[in-house]
Amino acid sequence: MTPQDNMQIVNEIYAAVGRGELEAILQRVSDDVDWAADADGAAAPWYGPRTGKTGVASFFEDLNRSIKITQFTPHSAAASDSDVHVLVDWTFRPMTNDRQTSMTMHHHWQLRDGKVTRFRGSEDTALTAQALSE
Repeated sequence: MTPQDNMQIVNEIYAAVGRGELEAILQRVSDDVDWAADADGAAAPWYGPRTGKTGVASFFEDLNRSIKITQFTPHSAAASDSDVHVLVDWTFRPMTNDRQTSMTMHHHWQLRDGKVTRFRGSEDTALTAQALSE
């Protein structure tokens, strides 16, 4: 796949996230995808490694059960024949309080044969923990 092809796949995933279309996301990941929000600890329910399409589905279920995303803006992308790196500005509000929180995340996507085989998302875990604390 070309860098442009890989970037298009990632952009399609971001569009599906914005529409809340889990099935469209799952169509673009491999059956054994390695998926994780990189974080020490368990401050957020979506942190930690997941495997396969069921793992990706549980990631989004945990995310959507915990927070409401009010802004999600991918930008500053770089792509190669196998990798895509994207900075994403996002704002969210926990379901348990009104602490609106904004930060920039880094997403690293690895792709093979038109499917995502590995995803790593990193964010300000201390800020997330603070937002989610009661």
